[in-house]
Parts: sequence; C-alpha cells; structure tokens
Amino acid sequence: MSVLGNLKPEKVFHFFEEICGIPHGSYNTKKISDYLKKFADDRNLTCYQDENNNIIIIKEATAGYENSDPIILQGHMDMVCEKTPESNIDFSTDGLDIYVDGDWVKAHGTTLGGDNGIAVAMNLAILDGDEYEHPRLEVIATVDEEVGLLGAASLDVSKLSAKKFINIDSEEEGIFTVSCAGGVTVENNLPVARKETKGKRATLKVTGLLGGHSGIEIDKERANANVLLGRALHHLRGKYNFLLINADGGSKDNAITKQAEASLVFTENMEELMSDPALTISDFATVVVHEYKATDPDIKIELIFDSEDYSNEKALDEDSTNRIINYLILTPYGVQNMSKEIEGLVETSLNLGILKTSKDEVSFTYAVRSSSDSRRDMMVEKLSVLAGFLGGSTSLSGAYPGWEYMSDSRLREKAVEVFKEVYGYDPKIEAIHAGLECGLFAGKIPGLDCISIGPDMTGVHTPDEQLSISSTERTFNFLVELLKASK
Repeated sequence: MSVLGNLKPEKVFHFFEEICGIPHGSYNTKKISDYLKKFADDRNLTCYQDENNNIIIIKEATAGYENSDPIILQGHMDMVCEKTPESNIDFSTDGLDIYVDGDWVKAHGTTLGGDNGIAVAMNLAILDGDEYEHPRLEVIATVDEEVGLLGAASLDVSKLSAKKFINIDSEEEGIFTVSCAGGVTVENNLPVARKETKGKRATLKVTGLLGGHSGIEIDKERANANVLLGRALHHLRGKYNFLLINADGGSKDNAITKQAEASLVFTENMEELMSDPALTISDFATVVVHEYKATDPDIKIELIFDSEDYSNEKALDEDSTNRIINYLILTPYGVQNMSKEIEGLVETSLNLGILKTSKDEVSFTYAVRSSSDSRRDMMVEKLSVLAGFLGGSTSLSGAYPGWEYMSDSRLREKAVEVFKEVYGYDPKIEAIHAGLECGLFAGKIPGLDCISIGPDMTGVHTPDEQLSISSTERTFNFLVELLKASK
C-alpha cells in the first residue's frame, strides 16, 4: 500500500516513494541507475548510462519550444546512509521505512534521502508524459555525490548541448544558490602497536549529539562526538592509568559525528575507580554539557565498566595510546575562517567525520571545505603536519572545485522574474558552504549558467532528516513555471 499516494504533486511523490524502496546509498547505485534506465526506455526517451552508473535522459522540446535554449536539470541519485542504534535496516539491500508526519515525510530510524532523491523524483515527473511545456531537457542523475562528487567528476558531458543548468540539491525554499565551496576528503592514518594487558575493561561513550551536515550546519558550532571523545580521554589520562583498545565514531566524513566510543583497560587504582565509577567522568561531563547547552542540550558522556573483575586485553601500548589521544586533542575542527566578501558565509572549515580503529592503525577522515583554494590547501597541510609529527601518513581523495558567482546570469534573472510572479516576493540569492556539483559541471562546460534550488529539508545527513510536503509542491510548481517561461 502506498504511503505517499495522497500527497501532491502526485507524480513527484509517486516517484519519490519508488526511489525510497530501492537501496541507493553511495557506492551502491546500480539498482537505482537501472531503474532510471528502464524508466527512460519504457517512455522511448534517449538515455545514456555510463560504466559508473551515471544517467543522462534526453527529452525533446514540446511544441513551440523547438528553438528555445535547452536546459539541464540535475540531481544526484545516491543518499547518505545513517541510522539510529535501534534501526535494523541493511542499507545495501533494504528500502526505507517512510511515513508522513504532518507536513513532513520522514523515515523510521534512518536518513530519508530527500537529499537528493526528491530532485530525481521531480525530474522524472517532468519527463513522464507531455503535460508540461519546456525546451529540450537534458536530465542528469549522478552517482556518489555524497562521497566527493565522484559521479559528476567522471561524467562525459559530450552528449550535452545545454548551457543553462538547474541543480535541485539545495535545501531551503526561496533561496537560489549561486556559488559554493570546493573541498577534499583527507584521511590521516597513525600506525599503532599492541600488547597483552591485564586490567579492568570499560567503555567510554559520547552520545546525544544533534550532528548535522558538515557544510551547511558547521556554522551552528555543534559538538563533534569524535572531538569530545578525545577531550574525555585526555581528561581521564590526567587522573588514571589506562590503555586504549579502540576508538570509533561516525561513518561519513560529511556528517557531524553524533556518537563515538572508546574501549579502555584500566591498569591501576582499581579501588578508587570502582568505588564510584560515575565520578570518574562526571566532572568533565558537567563542563561539556554547560559548554554546549545551547547547541547540543542532550549530550551524555558515560564511563561504563564491564561486569568482569579483570580481563586480558590486546590493548594499544603506552606510546600508541598517547599518540592517539594527543592527535584527538590537537586536531583542528569546525569553522576556521569566515568570508570577508559575503557576510555570514563560512569560508573554510573541516569536520572529523570518521574515527576508526583497526588492528594496526587508527584512521581519521575529514571533510575539508573552502571557497579559498589557498586556505583549503593550508588546512590539508596542517592535517598532514599533525599526522607526520605523530608518526602517521596522509592521503587525499574526492577533491572538487568551488563554483564561482556569475555576475551576468540570464538564467538567474529569468528565475527571479518567475519566482516573483509565482510567490509574490523576491527570492534570496546566496552562496553556500557546501559542495554542489555545479562547480564540476561549470568547469567541464565553458560558459555554463547555473542556479541551485530545492524544497525545505531539515536534519539532512542524519536520521532526523525530513522533507516538507508543502514546500515540495511549491518548489515543483515553480520549476514547471520556470521551464514554461524559458521559451
């Protein structure tokens, strides 16, 4: 039975529900790509599917628009796969458990994938049939945007003829995004050594954080669980003797980490520790809760001891334990520079999104973003120096360019004109501190005229993600009117 069947626009939510039923996390896009290919084939639309699963679908102009400039409509088909600890979903095989809550579409215990499944759904609704007037449309659905804009980077644009480009990957209605930051994924790795250790095992947990998108919500100064875990470990190190067994937190570099934990083995002062375990960390937890009372009111930091009196553990040795804690204390995080040209815009930031321990190393993975190439490179250098100082190495991946503001944009002018006619007021024109594929396409197609739009979404990249139904309807109607006015 359809969950979204009664929502409007009917076709948009029909296709969005179908998309939600198909696993489509980053690096797992074959099924959703084949779904789009079949959609095009069933409607006799020209379709190109490349070896990476990117899709281009061509729909010729409707009557009267044959001589109009063609337009590219673009979104990405992959989603960030995050879930609550209680969720049993297997993102590699399962669809999402979606539901309606008032004006919002949500998913039980997981991200919704409105970022960016709603763009794909809107584009399919326009491609499905002939009820909308439009110039020649070149619809692009890219893969692996959420892990470094990889699909856009690999896509062959030789099949495209349009110089006007509408990206539907923004998350606030009434805002036209016209510039964005570039970025790169940085992974630092520190080698570790282990030794047999006897002591009292415990788990240090940091939970209850809000998390969020590491680009558009980094300016909210929310706590990062990996960074707080490092501070908590440093606090304990000043009072007790222990060795790390592992430290882990987060699964996406572009999501502010909501929870992290470390396994420890305490080797001395057993009597004091066990007399009141809560006191071991409570003073530090009180300080952190006060620091983040406005941004993360539900932070919880706990030290939980195992029931066994003593155990033998293959723990990190003293040098490795100290290097990992030192790294977490020294790492930069969050907003580094604000733009001097655009008031309120973050220029440079970084997010320690993934902390992962394996047998022989601990890795630290960051999303580094900046609208300044030199300051982006400086952040990469800082992370490289930090890793090298502590005996580790650095690797880079998923670099993508920023998207520069175009002062003379015919598409933007037309979009503003249509928006005023539809809504009765002016849209906001903004830059964004997040990666959009517009930058990559602008670099590949000289003279490309771009804007980015989208309906209201909140909690993106977290299990709290939700998509506004009424905003989706208004945004889709605006898109239809903009195409109609592009004669």
